[in-house]
Amino acid sequence: MQQREEKQLEASVESLVSRVAHVKNALHSFIYKLENEYERLTWPSVLDNFALLSGQLNTINKLLKNEKTPSYRSQVIIPLLLSPDRDDDLAKLTELRVPVFSHEIVPDYLRTKPDPEVEEQEKQLSAEGARIGPEVAQKQIQTLNKLCSGLLEKLNNPRDEREAESAALRQNKPSFNPADTIALVGAVAFGKGLSKCRPPGPVAPGLPGQGSMMSGGPTLQQVTIGGGSGQQSMGGPVSQQGQPGKMPSSIKTNIKSASGSMHPYNR
Repeated sequence: MQQREEKQLEASVESLVSRVAHVKNALHSFIYKLENEYERLTWPSVLDNFALLSGQLNTINKLLKNEKTPSYRSQVIIPLLLSPDRDDDLAKLTELRVPVFSHEIVPDYLRTKPDPEVEEQEKQLSAEGARIGPEVAQKQIQTLNKLCSGLLEKLNNPRDEREAESAALRQNKPSFNPADTIALVGAVAFGKGLSKCRPPGPVAPGLPGQGSMMSGGPTLQQVTIGGGSGQQSMGGPVSQQGQPGKMPSSIKTNIKSASGSMHPYNR
């Protein structure tokens, strides 16, 4: 009886290893296409690869659930020898993925439960699910179903209908803001909203809105230097008669102060 169970176990393990090898080859082929043939890879081809992998996984699940398959839960794997040295036979059997069977990798390869972090996350999710009442859960399910139905309806619509809807949306969408247009026309035509800027400097008496040519500088007076009797300067005082070439001291002072601070563009 025991020998019969051992033979069944051995046969089921061989069948399971063969099925897993098929899944591994399909995954290897699909990854190769994604990395090297992505430019000419089409969506139907991707779906075919997913369908192949899904079918192979379903076959493995059926094999594990078969009545003739012995229960693997009652089988315990115990490491008899742990060594930090390289094992060539083990590396050959595992295709160089596990070259060493040491204390560091045994807990990962012989683990029968998820990692502690994953277990903690599962506990948190279970606690959150327990806190949500059946009514709230039903509302969330209905909302999700509604979103999925709307998405499926859009995906199933013909392409022409989707393009027509998008074109209608583009036509109905305004391309300008009326308020901005009115403000721009008022600013250009009537100066509405524009700030009233004046040049810096003191305003000359009798000329409102006009500042001096030189901010903070003295006023330039035009005079006539030299000349005969009876000659009058343009806007300046009349030269004294009988003393040609002689200039009053006040005019000399004004000319000197103005020439010292004159703007370079007005010289």
